[in-house]
Amino acid sequence: MYLALKEIRHEKLRYALIVAMIVLITYLIFILSGLATGLAGENTQAVKSWHAKSIVLNRDADVNLSQSTLTNKEVKRAKLTKNQAVIGQASMVVKHHQRKKESASFIGLNKSQYIAKNLDLINGRKAKNSHEIVVDQQFKQDGYRLGDRVTFNSAATKYRIVGFVKNAKLSVAPVAYGALSVWQNLRSVPGNQLAGSAIVSKTANFKTHSKNLKTYSNDDFISKLPGYTAQNTTFDFMIGFLMIISLVIIAVFLYILTIQALPTYAVLRAQGIPAATLVRTIISQSLILMAAGIVIGAILTMVTANLIPFGVPMAFNVPGLSMMGIGLLLMGVIGAAIPARKIATVDPVQVIGG
Repeated sequence: MYLALKEIRHEKLRYALIVAMIVLITYLIFILSGLATGLAGENTQAVKSWHAKSIVLNRDADVNLSQSTLTNKEVKRAKLTKNQAVIGQASMVVKHHQRKKESASFIGLNKSQYIAKNLDLINGRKAKNSHEIVVDQQFKQDGYRLGDRVTFNSAATKYRIVGFVKNAKLSVAPVAYGALSVWQNLRSVPGNQLAGSAIVSKTANFKTHSKNLKTYSNDDFISKLPGYTAQNTTFDFMIGFLMIISLVIIAVFLYILTIQALPTYAVLRAQGIPAATLVRTIISQSLILMAAGIVIGAILTMVTANLIPFGVPMAFNVPGLSMMGIGLLLMGVIGAAIPARKIATVDPVQVIGG
């Protein structure tokens, strides 16, 4: 460690450049991770707020909530308890003459069931009739206010916003909660034949007693949300490649510095300093550089998180970021293996004599 620190102090500029590269890579990895977590959250906020362990959909809907429909007969046969709730989902555009249009996802609820009872309001109250709705806080951020009367799509019927709820997005679109009868109107269902789009259950493997329905775990349902898996896979690949890039950078820089300092290491070997001591020096240098870069990158990430506006989908998972930091440290150790091997096998007579 002593030799490592002495070498770093002697070559301040070179090692500062290495640290700067590590800072940029760490910062980019943490920001990408925050975006991945934030976007994943905006796909699933509403689903997670339902505290569901299983979801029942039409067997032929291909695990797609918007394509699924349940009949009244099927729901009746399912024998719902206080741990289940029927929902109806439909995409729509919310309109107000003084506000911008808002693409949203309407979720129809039965106010006597648990999802409607447990809505986490940040302002206002719950809907009491079919002409009242509770909307995600994104509406409030975009200028909508309590008491605003809005329309859906091209229909003339007006609905009054009576409350705002936090963490209510589905597939990135803000959610508007209302009555199941409104969902039936949006789906243009004749004679109220359909009960909803799905049954959400707080118990796993909920049985429906209908061959037309199928129960999916919450994780399976989330993984099939449009674009969810592809989006997460893309970010994972990007972060993985950045980790590899950090490995290459630390290996190349340390190798170049080691080759330049090879005569010095040869003299130290000739003076009787064991190869293991010099190898530990290289690894210590790598760990010091990586740790400094990670700490500075984390500080920059914290500053960025406090400055980012509300609308940017970014969330930071501290345990996940900590694991990435440890991963970067391991990349540093692996990157130091190549120059360390060069030092371990150096021949003092050949280097000094040459």
